[in-house]
Amino acid sequence: MTKLQDQVAVITGAASGMGRAMARRFSQEGAKLVLADLQADKLDSVAAKLIETGHQVVTEVVDVSNAEDVARMIERAQREFGGLNILCNNAGVLDNLTPLHDTDEDLWDRLIGVNAKGPFLASRLAVKVMMEQGGGSIINTASAAGNHGGRGGAAYTASKHAVVGLTKSVAWFYGPHNIRCNAICPGAVMTAMASSFVPHPEGFERYSKHFPTVPPFGKARDIGDVAAFLASDDARYVNGAIIPVDGGWVAY
Repeated sequence: MTKLQDQVAVITGAASGMGRAMARRFSQEGAKLVLADLQADKLDSVAAKLIETGHQVVTEVVDVSNAEDVARMIERAQREFGGLNILCNNAGVLDNLTPLHDTDEDLWDRLIGVNAKGPFLASRLAVKVMMEQGGGSIINTASAAGNHGGRGGAAYTASKHAVVGLTKSVAWFYGPHNIRCNAICPGAVMTAMASSFVPHPEGFERYSKHFPTVPPFGKARDIGDVAAFLASDDARYVNGAIIPVDGGWVAY
């Protein structure tokens, strides 16, 4: 028996990178998947490859900062597969190392909207479903920037600190309902988003002095493997954990 057999999982940001890796690993473990992203073509491509190999997958084009989109995503899981056991709040955006003095309101609002409001909206609905079902697992993708001040720009750092705080609150409040909530804090992981961004010049100059401290880049599948563990019964006594998956970067 695979570890997530017939579990229903919603994964945001599933069209690429860490979300795609989660989708692949969860499907290998027998989960039924609702994959969400704004990139419709890439999302359909990920789903099609999984469906071709016999997995149960549906997709939703979702802006995670939009309450109606998020509600439709959670409802799709219930309508299509009869429930919701696992929620992976993985969708995220970068601020390209932009320091506070150059962070405008649009950038701030976008980062907080996707990175912090998105997990809030989805988790708020998920806990209601999970309480009725008798439990579940919520996995938030935070960041090394969620524990430190020198791992991203101002908006990104603030948004990921918010994710860490939300994780702990949900774990504490809903643990008695058999709902576990944990956060993964990736370090330098090689994804398309990470490799394509154009850094803010001043931010890059400040941060580049510390680049030698970064361990060799991880792979998206490293995050997918940890997410699969947290979603499974193997992690039944893991709740409220903020887990670095960064090759030891946090040790510096």
